[in-house]
Amino acid sequence: MKRYKQNEIDALALILKNDGVISVPTDTVYGLCACINKKQAYDKLSKIKNRPLNKSFPVMCLNEEQIRSIAIVDDNAAKLIRAFMPGPITLVLHKKPEAFSYINNAGEKTSDELAVRLAPSNVLEELLQKIGTPLFLTSANISGDLTCTTLEDIENTFPNIDGILEGDIAKSEASTIVDCTSSLIK
Repeated sequence: MKRYKQNEIDALALILKNDGVISVPTDTVYGLCACINKKQAYDKLSKIKNRPLNKSFPVMCLNEEQIRSIAIVDDNAAKLIRAFMPGPITLVLHKKPEAFSYINNAGEKTSDELAVRLAPSNVLEELLQKIGTPLFLTSANISGDLTCTTLEDIENTFPNIDGILEGDIAKSEASTIVDCTSSLIK
């Protein structure tokens, strides 16, 4: 698998547009990502991560408009987005029924909750702009295992992914999760 420099975003965007799965550095951990608008990409990411079908993937968006295209954003969530995003925060919102409907309509998922983040870096913003759609973004680990902390760990754990974006993470802790699906924010 090839490592890509941060000035090779066009090549990574092409991989994603062709149902690929790549690894990217975020502000918190290394992640694995795939386009949300392609069931084949979702299936590939699920298989690579060995993720149970009833557990959804977080989604990384470019801006509040992209979040609103896939999730229901009430006034409280909008305030949190504007105050803390981008940053090491993930909001749990209700998914819009029409957003990547191929996931839950076979009855695998029991809820419509969706975890969203904003792109934490300029390079990830550029990637999102080039593909024109949000990305599933999950930590780089096999479900239930420790998260990969180096590019070598990613290469050894995920030999079947389609590429790695080189870069560093700011800290090795997952983002803070804020549940906005009820009237009380948790």
